[in-house]
Amino acid sequence: MSPKSGTPKKNLMLFSGRAHPELAEEVAKHLDVTITPQTAHTFANGELFVRFEESVRGTDAFVIQSHTAPINEWVMEQLIMVDTLKRASAKRITVVMPFYPYARQDKKHKGREPISARLIADLFKTAGADRIMTVDLHTAQIQGFFDGPVDHLFAQSLLASHIKKTYGDADIAVVSPDSGRVRLAEKWAQQLGDRPIAFIHKTRDPDKPNQAVANRVVGNVQGKLCVLVDDMIDTGGTIVKATDALLAEGAADVVIATTHGILSDPATERLSNCKAREVIVTNSVPIPEEKRFPGLTVLSIAPMLAEAIQQVFEDGSVTSLFDGHA
Repeated sequence: MSPKSGTPKKNLMLFSGRAHPELAEEVAKHLDVTITPQTAHTFANGELFVRFEESVRGTDAFVIQSHTAPINEWVMEQLIMVDTLKRASAKRITVVMPFYPYARQDKKHKGREPISARLIADLFKTAGADRIMTVDLHTAQIQGFFDGPVDHLFAQSLLASHIKKTYGDADIAVVSPDSGRVRLAEKWAQQLGDRPIAFIHKTRDPDKPNQAVANRVVGNVQGKLCVLVDDMIDTGGTIVKATDALLAEGAADVVIATTHGILSDPATERLSNCKAREVIVTNSVPIPEEKRFPGLTVLSIAPMLAEAIQQVFEDGSVTSLFDGHA
C-alpha cells in the first residue's frame, strides 16, 4: 500500500490566561487574530476549570500567561490550559510566559533546597508543552531545564531605544546592581554606544529574601547619568539602595531600567520616594494603576511577542529578531 500525500493547513490559535488579558489582547491585535474564547472559572475551594469554546484539533497553539501574584494560581491555570489543548489534539503547544515563574530558584545555595525553576519546566513538559517562549530570564541556563525548544526573547533593545531617545546626549555610565549582572551591563554598554560600566558591590543573606546591603560602587560614576539595569524589580530594596549609593558617589543622576516590574509591596512607595529620575519597565506583568507613580514609564513588549510568535508559526528564525544574538 502506498502512503497518501496531503498538504494540511496550518492554523495559529492564541489562548490567554486571566492574569494579564490586556497584554494578550495587544499581542492578538499585532498578529491580526482573535483570542480563542473560553470558559474559565474558579471553584469555591480554589480549583480551576478551563474549557475552550472552539475546536483546537491540529492547531498551532500559543498559550500566553503572565505570572504575577497570586503566582501559583496563574501557573496552575496555564498548566491546565496546556493539558486541555493536549487532550483536545492540538498539534503543537507553545507556552508563552513573558516572566518565567520561580526563575530566582535556579540553583541550590545550600543543601536541602529545591531547584524550583527546573520543576516549572518539568511541569509544563508533563502537561504537554512542546515549546517555551519567555523574556529576559533571570539566568540564561534556565533554557536547559526544558526538554525542548526555548525561545529566549530580549527586551533590552526596547529599553535601550527609550534610553537613547531620551538621554542619548548625556554622559552615560551603565551600572549593574551587583557583580552577577556585570555581563548584562556590558551588553547594555555596547548597545548604548560603548559606554563605561560600573557595578555595586553588595552582600545578601540567603536566609533573608528580598534584603541586600549595597556596600560600595566599583567604577567611575562621578558626574555621569547612571543607567541602572536589572532583569526585575520585586520589592525595590536592592535597586533603591543602589541608587542611593550611586548618588552618594557623585553620580549626576540615575535612571532605572528593568524588564519585569513585579513591584511587590512596598516597591511603589520605595521607588516613588527614591531619587532616580525615571524608572523604566515593560508590561511583561500587569502593573495596575495603584502601583503606578510619577516617573514610571511602562513600555509594551506585545510587538516583540507577536513577531516571535509569527516566526515560530512560520518555522522562521526567532534569533533574526535580535540581530542574531538571541
